[in-house]
Amino acid sequence: MKVTPMMKQYLSAKESHPDAVLFFRMGDFYEMLFEDAETVSQELGLTLTARNKGDKGNEIPMAGVPHHAAEGYIGKLVAKGFKVAVCDQLEAAGKGAGVVRRGVTRVITPGVMDGEGLDEGSNNYLAAVCMGTPRRGSRDVQGFGLAYVDASTGDFKVTVLGDLDQLATELSRIDPGEVVVPQGELEVFEGLKQRAGVAFLNGVPEASFERKRVLDAIAQGDRLESDLMADRFYVDGETAKSFFSAVERAGFADGSAAERAVAGALAYLIYTQLGVSSHIQSVEPYRVDDYLVIDDSTRANLELTETLMGGRRKGSLLHAIDMTVTSMGARRLRSWLAYPLVDVRRIERRLDAVQDLRDNVQLREELRGALKQTYDIERLTSRVSTGSANARDLLKLGQTLETIPKLVTLMDDARSGLLRTIHGRLDPCDDLRELLGRALADDPPTALKEGGLIRQGYNDELDELIDISENGKDWLLRYEAQQKQATDIGSLKVKFNKVFGYFIEVTKANLHLVPDHYIRKQTLSNSERYFTPELKEYEEKVLTAEDKRCELEYRLFEELRAQTATYVQRLRNASYMVSTLDVLAGLAETAHRYNYCRPVVDGGDVITIQEGRHPVVELHLEDERFVPNSVQLDNGANQLLIITGPNMAGKSTVIRQVAVLTLMAQMGSFVPAREAHIGVVDKIFSRVGASDNLVKGQSTFMVEMTETAHILSNATRRSLIILDEIGRGTSTYDGLSIAWAVTEFLHDEVGAKTLFATHYHELTGLHETLDGVQNFNIAVKEYKDDIVFLRKLVPGPANRSYGIQVGRLAGLPQVVVERAKVILQNLELTDHDHAGRPMLAREGDGTTRAPARRAPQLSLLDSASPAPMNGHATTGGQAISSAQKEALELLQSFDVSTNTPLEALNLIYTLKKRLDA
Repeated sequence: MKVTPMMKQYLSAKESHPDAVLFFRMGDFYEMLFEDAETVSQELGLTLTARNKGDKGNEIPMAGVPHHAAEGYIGKLVAKGFKVAVCDQLEAAGKGAGVVRRGVTRVITPGVMDGEGLDEGSNNYLAAVCMGTPRRGSRDVQGFGLAYVDASTGDFKVTVLGDLDQLATELSRIDPGEVVVPQGELEVFEGLKQRAGVAFLNGVPEASFERKRVLDAIAQGDRLESDLMADRFYVDGETAKSFFSAVERAGFADGSAAERAVAGALAYLIYTQLGVSSHIQSVEPYRVDDYLVIDDSTRANLELTETLMGGRRKGSLLHAIDMTVTSMGARRLRSWLAYPLVDVRRIERRLDAVQDLRDNVQLREELRGALKQTYDIERLTSRVSTGSANARDLLKLGQTLETIPKLVTLMDDARSGLLRTIHGRLDPCDDLRELLGRALADDPPTALKEGGLIRQGYNDELDELIDISENGKDWLLRYEAQQKQATDIGSLKVKFNKVFGYFIEVTKANLHLVPDHYIRKQTLSNSERYFTPELKEYEEKVLTAEDKRCELEYRLFEELRAQTATYVQRLRNASYMVSTLDVLAGLAETAHRYNYCRPVVDGGDVITIQEGRHPVVELHLEDERFVPNSVQLDNGANQLLIITGPNMAGKSTVIRQVAVLTLMAQMGSFVPAREAHIGVVDKIFSRVGASDNLVKGQSTFMVEMTETAHILSNATRRSLIILDEIGRGTSTYDGLSIAWAVTEFLHDEVGAKTLFATHYHELTGLHETLDGVQNFNIAVKEYKDDIVFLRKLVPGPANRSYGIQVGRLAGLPQVVVERAKVILQNLELTDHDHAGRPMLAREGDGTTRAPARRAPQLSLLDSASPAPMNGHATTGGQAISSAQKEALELLQSFDVSTNTPLEALNLIYTLKKRLDA
């Protein structure tokens, strides 16, 4: 293969980024060569051609896309998990000697993206994860560092987690687009792909997580010198040092873990963007116990941001309560939902603000109207810092700054402390607002080098060039009239052609009138052509005016963008205030529209909800009215509520709505209820539903047990737990035993407030032996062979499960329903064969006979004598066998108050074995 100078550039760029698809700029196209061409052809459906086609030995596979459409193609590749290295031209064609200089200007990865492909309402985080320093004399690390940054908004945070479980929970909460770890620790974190749903986990050099290496790289300033590439603005060494100073001040137990994580995040930004963009001004250290902890399973079960089925936003809690009107506000609301508070004072500040805006309808509506006129300051500022902002981006920024004074004026009479704080800190950046309004054209194009960017009156030189290029014809007409009058030649014409430029044409009949200062340019058969120094000067102005105008406008725009970049920190502060105001006004609108109440939130241990409603279910009901329910939980007599009732009656809805309303209250939202009193909880756990996890090789029951074990190990007395159908994935006795033991452990050892929905009616007997257990059921009404779901939570246990009726409602064939009734009747009547198994009668098979006398269902807590078995009489004075007598003595000596359910089941097994002998 012949290696040309341009091919040398390509091979050099590819060698420095071997793991990325290289977009190589050639003129108006980005070209991909060799294996990259084959990759994009397959992944994006591009036509695969060849360079040097027909030249055997020199043919190179090639595919390309127009430069103006490249972002869309890049976004699709990155969404599939590819890295893309963009190699741009660094100088204008023909300016330098030889081939145009090229270099990689950015690397785009799933965690570092901007522009197309980003969800406006969600952050796109890059996370850096690492191990901490081992304790002295031990191999065990003190913690795991986690730093994550959104390169599109500048949001940058860091924390330390105690173990891999906590790390997985936190990663699932932030949902990063990409996670980077030190190459040597990749094996330790490989499990995060499954445990936290991490799609893209990459190992990077160990040195990337070293503070000194990162600070040296920033101080060195790895920049590209270019007169064609847009300017970029990076943080300096002092700002970089402040990131690490913030970590030191946070006082983490393992500061080294946090420091390494911050270094890892910064290093990856330097790798992808050639530096740390200036809109990333600070890092925010935090501790997970400053917020309500919600693990991945609970987030999914409660459907906080997406539905369990299909992963759709519609049908989630976020969709139900999101009334924000800006992209910034939508992201802030998602963050509040992911990180509810545990600090009562901060919760009350938010609730005060929401109430202020809910009660003041006019203020709320005017604020929301003004907020609709704002654009995404965070991401616009990011584009300014990375040098990718165009004139329309700056125009949107200016229009948003024009709106801020309106917001400030509207909030002059706001009463709540949080609204007063926002009012005082909303910075309209007056100088920048005035500058952008004065400099930018009303409707600038997206292209930066075709003119039309700058408003007339902003720059005198530009105004002259615009006047020349747009009003040249008027000048020529005036000049022609002046020359006619001065020379008295009525037929004199001022003309132009592409070969000779501008000239004065005089017929031969008038040549005697031509002034001496006219300079002959061309002789024709019937006329002569002349020019004057004045006309020549104007010709040069006109012919170069358009080029000079475009060049000057671009230079003025770059200066304007550079000036805007100096306001980065003030713009970020303004975006935080505007987005917070949008969330508060949105929550107030939700509360007003759906009749939510303000919850009483305190540090006590009581959760009382009067006539509570599930915000999502209520919103989507069409054929029936939502029936509200009341619940009281505490750490005393109402610590654990056992809820029974048939399927489809609404048990899951009730227990979930308690968790959802608690979460909403702690994020600072009003809640759908008549009244609500929420004692702050530290964690919410949910074990709802059942499904296989084929990826992890886990069955339904294994998933259920794993989640249950996690709850029992991590819940505290201040936690809230909702359980639905523990133990249903295995045999009845095994499942009942586990459910029983779990209930006792939650009551005796954990002490957390718990709602337990179950079909194991045997558990309702725990109310008699455990002080904190209460029984409730979802009421139903029987009518002939049908049931009506009343959806009402009432005290006491359910007396039946109504499974056959529910199956009938679900559409089971009638023959199946009727057969199930026969089987149920035989089971209930304890009609047994010689071995003690139920005789399941079938019509016409000769086994159907008159029902045996009904025997009451035994309670596992009942120490009375057993019911009749196998037809042997045990009462009425008749003689009993020695085996039956021994069985009775064993039952009488068994103490149900001190023995476990498992021991009781073992006793039953022993008795059955002896009686059958």
